[in-house]
This record gives sequence, structure tokens and C-alpha cells, in this order.
Amino acid sequence: MREDLAKDGIDIGGVAGALGGARREAAPMRLLRSVASLKVTLVLIAMLAVGLVIAFRFEHSRIWPMVVPLALLSLNLMAAIATNAVFRRQMPLLVFHLCLVAVLLLVSAGRLTYLKGFAGVTDGAVFDGELAVREQGPWHRGALDEVRFASSGFTIDYAPGWQRGATRNQVLWQTPDGRWEKAEIGDQDPLVIRGYRFYTTFNKGFAPTFHWQQPGGPELYGSVQLPSYPLNEYSQAVEWIPPGSDVAVWVMLDIDEIVIDPDDFAHFRLPNDYTLVVRVGDERTEMRPGDAIALGDGTLTFDGLRSWMGYRVFYDWTLPWLLAACTVGVLSLGAHFWQKFTAKPWDA
Repeated sequence: MREDLAKDGIDIGGVAGALGGARREAAPMRLLRSVASLKVTLVLIAMLAVGLVIAFRFEHSRIWPMVVPLALLSLNLMAAIATNAVFRRQMPLLVFHLCLVAVLLLVSAGRLTYLKGFAGVTDGAVFDGELAVREQGPWHRGALDEVRFASSGFTIDYAPGWQRGATRNQVLWQTPDGRWEKAEIGDQDPLVIRGYRFYTTFNKGFAPTFHWQQPGGPELYGSVQLPSYPLNEYSQAVEWIPPGSDVAVWVMLDIDEIVIDPDDFAHFRLPNDYTLVVRVGDERTEMRPGDAIALGDGTLTFDGLRSWMGYRVFYDWTLPWLLAACTVGVLSLGAHFWQKFTAKPWDA
């Protein structure tokens, strides 16, 4: 047979080389088709379902059980796009599936770089970048330590039964060039600085303010945030230690009036009739603004009472890109079906 092929002028070596090249090209394609298999897709969807359960049940395992299946699903979808000629013939369908890939990758990136937490800020004090509660992805590289804002007070209306209305919180925030701007925020209207979103919450209350003086040391000013009010109406007490001191101080706000009447319309306000009870060891002292006590290693002076607001902090740079990818995906899918429906005349 080789002689017959040679007589016909066919280069046997060239044919063999071409066939070998085809076999060599087929191996990567077979691998891509394996990765694009619907069986693989079903397995990865099951993995994602398990990952969601793990993330829901175990607080410290909320990232990788979701990120790994999402990343693998994106590879599965990209392999399907590369091996299926239908996508190359139908542009809207191709765009839709590319948007799906973008959504999967963005959700994975969001899980790796997100941050959420909680911070309590006393009126008149400046947020210094510290969070009382923090949860973040392993690749979060934000600039929370550069964020500065101050609460200038807030108003909250209550209906009977302590039904909380809208929160209107006035704040001052610092721009990247150092200027201070005013804004009003709430539970649904956040303050956005450097990508971080600060929302008001139902956590708020009263904060006794002090200045603390140690011999030969600087005079320090600060506040102690009591438990949330009116949620903890009868537990307005906390123990703390002044900066640089070894003495534990227990403070309790004793309120002698109804601040928020549960049977009437009311609004959040500072109490007028109150006493601050301070206990150091076995010694109990009742204080009014301007009173001072000696702690042995310094002097603690009660300046007065302010309010504090608790903020929910959230950061996820992928959100606007997710919105864009979803919007383009919906439009492209609509265009795909429009082309299919208009390919043939509709029956009257």
C-alpha cells in the first residue's frame, strides 16, 4: 500500500506527521471537554452546596468552602465556552456566558477581600479605624486605618411599644485631601469612605465621659459606652480600666425618669434626671458632672453624659462590577431569545 501511495505522489511521512499532530492537538481538547463536562458541573454544584452549609454552620469556615467551588465552576464554564462552537456562532449567548464567568470570579474575589464589622462611636469623638468586631477575607488590603469621621448627634423616633423609626445621624467625615464634609446617614443610607460603608444600627446608648489625670502624665479625655438603650434599660453598667491604670472601675447609670415611654410616641434623648454610680473595690461613689474621685494612681473626673451610635461596617469592592456583569448578562440573554423568537414569523 505504501508503494501505491508513493506512486500517487503522496508524501507518506507528511501524512504521518499530520496525523501525529492531530493526535497531539486532540489531547488538550479532550482535557478541555472533560473539564467542560456536565457531570463535572453537577459535582461542583454539589460541592458549592456543601460549602454553603459549612459556611452557614461554622463561623470560621466561611471563605474557602465557597471560594474553591466557585473558582472551579468558572473554569468549568470557561472550558465549555472554549469547546462549544455554538457560543462562537451566537454572540449574545457568548456574552451571557462570559458574564456568568465574571460573576463567579467576582463573587470569589469578594469573599477573599471583603470586610464587615461593628464600631461604636461617641458623639463628638472621631472614629480612628478600630473595630470592636471584625470579620474579613484573607486578602483584604483596605485602608480602614485612614478613615476618619465623627458623629454629630442623631435623632430616632419611637412609636408605642418601642417601635423604632428611621435613624437620622449627622456626621462629619474627612475627605482624602483633608477637608471635612457634612452628611446625614441612616440604616439604609450609608456613609461611604474609601469603599467602606457605615450604616447606623439599633445599637446605641449613653456614654459617660471622663478626663483622667495621672501624676506627671498628660490629661486624657474619653468615654465609656454603656450597653445599648432601651434594649438594656435595666442593665446600664460596665466595668473598665482607665488608660495606664491598674484599677478596675465599675460605673452604672442610675436613671430616675422615663426616657422613652413605651406607651406613647417618643424620641431618643439623653436623660435629665440621673446619677452616675462609680464603684472601685468596696468604695461606692455617686457622681454628677464635675465631680472627681482619686483612684490611687490618678484622678478621674466625670465630665457629663453623651450618646453613642453603633455602626455596621461593610466593604466589598466587587459590588458595582457584579451589578454591571449581571446587567450585561440579562441584556445579552434577552437579545439571544429575541433573535430566536424573531427568526421565524409568529403565527397570527
